[in-house]
Amino acid sequence: MVGGAILQKLKDRGQETLTRTHAELDLIDQAAVRDFMQSERPDRVIIAAAKVGGIHANNAYPAEFIYDNLMMEANIIHQAYEAGVQKLLFLGSSCIYPRLAPQPMREDALLTGLLESTNEPYAIAKIAGIKLCESYNRQYGTDYRSVMPTNLYGPGDNFHPENSHVLPALIRRFHEAARAGIDEVVVWGSGTPMREFLHVDDMADACLFVLDLNREILAREVQPMLSHINVGTGTDVTIRELAETVARVTGFKGRLTFDATKPDGTPRKLMDVSRLSRLGWEATIALETGIESTYAWFLDQGEVGLRMK
Repeated sequence: MVGGAILQKLKDRGQETLTRTHAELDLIDQAAVRDFMQSERPDRVIIAAAKVGGIHANNAYPAEFIYDNLMMEANIIHQAYEAGVQKLLFLGSSCIYPRLAPQPMREDALLTGLLESTNEPYAIAKIAGIKLCESYNRQYGTDYRSVMPTNLYGPGDNFHPENSHVLPALIRRFHEAARAGIDEVVVWGSGTPMREFLHVDDMADACLFVLDLNREILAREVQPMLSHINVGTGTDVTIRELAETVARVTGFKGRLTFDATKPDGTPRKLMDVSRLSRLGWEATIALETGIESTYAWFLDQGEVGLRMK
């Protein structure tokens, strides 16, 4: 999803891009990544690839989430350096911050407390990616940057009924209920946790903004070993409010029920985006507008959308 949005932004700029599908290049394979980097010698690298999922997927496949993500980022970052790549952008996640981090979460909250247990393996991998970038910068003088997005959504999202994130999962569930005339939708958790959501087109725009920043300007805001930048909207909603918005957009008229026996995850995950704002970037797509366009894209996919992924 994110990679596709970034590619579109680059194409709109008229910039040439090098891409490979998973079938063409397994990023977990160190030799394959080395051969690709040595053969293609890219000028810049953006790491948008990752193994991602919601609470269920993170709980069910913790070993895959930590191993796959560690291997991908380690292979790409090291082999980029070996191929002479001076500029690289690593995409992380807001889950790097402690479960009970002060809200909104500032970049300096990193490594100050315990992580949320449901996605700790994924978070550890993403923290390692940040530190890889910082360490290569310190030792080799590279310009490797990291951005930490809040919860992302938009065209190209994963709408799988079990392994998707909360927003696409709700879109699919409410869509199916509305079409089938079902009078109740049960949502996992209490409905009280608060979440922030960023449209993928805004994220793509922010990525290229950060990648293009003059190094001296960036250095005024970041420290060598605290260099990551939060990307978000700076506002959040409860899961109940999110579900009500999705119900409205999809035309569901029935009851909402919350299953409090299911995990809530972190109570609140609001990003402090003041660092990025001072650098000159802010999100532009309102949540309901973004959900409407995402739902329209989902409808355009027809049965393909229902099978994803």
